[in-house]
Amino acid sequence: MMRMATADEWHHLLQDPGGQRATNRRSRMGQTMVIDKGMGLYSFSDFIQMAGTHVDIVKLAFGTSVLYPTDLLRKKLMAAKENGLIIMPGGTLLEAAIKQQAVRSFLDTVCSLGFNGLEVSDGTIELDRKQRTSLIKEGIERGLYVVTEYGKKASGSMIDPEELAFTAECDFEAGSRLVTVEARESGVNVGLFDAEGKCDEGTLEKVLRKVSDSSRLMWEAPLKQQQVYMLQQIGANAHLGNIAPTDVLSLEAMRRGLRSDTFEFGSSSEPYFYMI
Repeated sequence: MMRMATADEWHHLLQDPGGQRATNRRSRMGQTMVIDKGMGLYSFSDFIQMAGTHVDIVKLAFGTSVLYPTDLLRKKLMAAKENGLIIMPGGTLLEAAIKQQAVRSFLDTVCSLGFNGLEVSDGTIELDRKQRTSLIKEGIERGLYVVTEYGKKASGSMIDPEELAFTAECDFEAGSRLVTVEARESGVNVGLFDAEGKCDEGTLEKVLRKVSDSSRLMWEAPLKQQQVYMLQQIGANAHLGNIAPTDVLSLEAMRRGLRSDTFEFGSSSEPYFYMI
């Protein structure tokens, strides 16, 4: 028997017209990764209260983690984990640790502070396959949720589908949960996107065809037009990253067909008749 909604509760077909999101938020389907470039504790708490149920991963951008007062950082990490979120430092900080030959200290501190996620990337440095695999495995051994990132951060660096496919297969085999496709926080002139932030359709098609399990790719898509495009091409449960904290609800609305851009995602219903 269908439960009737109370007067102060939205009808279930309004909450999730497509029927794919509301009951599956912790199934790791259609993950949303937020980029946090320096929210204070109160702002972070407000963000979690308002949008935390629609977020899976929070990345403390670049190397900003080392700039936090330690007590404040611990409180942010605790707040994220108490709400079931993965929280990790940006991959650039690990790259800095590699450059400074301080990887062991970096990982010790990541675990001591209370991070539960790790991003392994080589967007700025060169990292050989053996080192990359070793870092993935060590993160997993330390109990961290490991994601990797493919792509360079330099302006004009585009995606090589063959190289991405090879890297992804090796990363998955090493234990990475997801492979993130680089687009930086700008989403312009890098990765899949041109100088206007438009996706190279041909490259995307090749990537989807060559990567054996493309459902484990997370696409950095900081701009609304990119989010709409990726959802339309891949589906409501595409993993999307580098989402601004203020854009989480609008993205979730698009995933559910509650925004004009993706209104077709909503399930069809019987014709509406106004009852007098």
